[in-house]
Amino acid sequence: MLLLPVGYQFAEGCRHGANVKRFSQNQMSALFVMLSMQDVIVIGGGLAGLVSALELARAGHTVTLIERKTYPFHRVCGEYVSNEVRAYVESLGIDLAGLGAADIRRFEISSPSGRLLSSPLDLGGFGISRYTLDYELFLRAQAAGVTFLLGQSVEDVSFQDDVFTVTLSHGQTLSGRLVIGAFGKRSRLDKTLDRPFMHQPSPYVGVKYHVRIDLPTDVIALHNFSDGYCGMSAIENDAYCVCYLTTRANLRRYGNIPAMERAVLHQNPHLKAVFDRATFLYAKPEVINEISFAPKLAVDHHLLMAGDSAGLITPLCGNGMAMAIHGAKLVSELSDAYLRGQLSRPALEHQYQQAWSAQFARRLWVGRTVQKLFGRPWLTEAGIRAFGAFKPALRTVMRQTHGQVIA
Repeated sequence: MLLLPVGYQFAEGCRHGANVKRFSQNQMSALFVMLSMQDVIVIGGGLAGLVSALELARAGHTVTLIERKTYPFHRVCGEYVSNEVRAYVESLGIDLAGLGAADIRRFEISSPSGRLLSSPLDLGGFGISRYTLDYELFLRAQAAGVTFLLGQSVEDVSFQDDVFTVTLSHGQTLSGRLVIGAFGKRSRLDKTLDRPFMHQPSPYVGVKYHVRIDLPTDVIALHNFSDGYCGMSAIENDAYCVCYLTTRANLRRYGNIPAMERAVLHQNPHLKAVFDRATFLYAKPEVINEISFAPKLAVDHHLLMAGDSAGLITPLCGNGMAMAIHGAKLVSELSDAYLRGQLSRPALEHQYQQAWSAQFARRLWVGRTVQKLFGRPWLTEAGIRAFGAFKPALRTVMRQTHGQVIA
């Protein structure tokens, strides 16, 4: 959707006496947004962006969400969600059982040689694709009155006199009282804002497939290989999500993804069996480059960051989706208080940074620390042998990367 052509068409139509009913509802919404001050502008339509937009619209605020893609679409993501947010997700109107979400109760981890360790998941979780979950949240946010500007990207955000100005890719601008940054792991806007983590190396690559394979549906598995690991869990429609993280150096060494998978991932017998037996549902995998796990600020340039924009947990902890949803709940509650005049902007920014750090900073630290045990084959083998000898330690680590149930 392009705002400039919409505004031009509308002005020309009015000048020549045209019937404005010929303009679509989406076009009229886009024009209204361009001409009016929004309470909240959300940049990015992943889980954090969608949930915060939905909550704030239901609270009675005017909300516009900008997303560069068009729903529904796939994202590189492990697609396992801790049950800490299940009740909350269902309270938003999402029928997880009706959507076919898999019930996940067990955890397995293997070393590059194939040594396997199993453990129950204390809290458990569910498996559902981002294609399905994001689209369901999009429909509910749209019904709640959120205006979506899809197929658009944001070039810049400025803040002056207590008002944000958001500049879109075609030069149009929007104004808002608050901006929530939910634009993901790494984006051009991070570079424009000169966020510190952008100056640090980001050597990781993420690759995701959906497959069909005869495996237990109540298990989330983490299979390690040289310089990476692969998470697997069941999702809806009798499918499995297979998502792995590795380094760009690994990919460069073998020239392309299939060659790297054969040379590296297949050294783990569990992964080789999956790649040999599975029916792959994508013509090509979903791929994302330059993933960074460096610390970030939850408030940056007065933007309230949510989801991966505020901090990215290492995928081996398998809890990024729950954190994004929980973070969106935090940011929407405090934003609502600010918009109702119950908090000043300095108080809003301080309280959000404090609340976000209290909920997630330790999880991220544990994730970064545990990740150092994986990637090098000898160290991974030693780590899994140690966890096997003292299984309570594995469950303790998993508890440290999960939060309390929210509703």
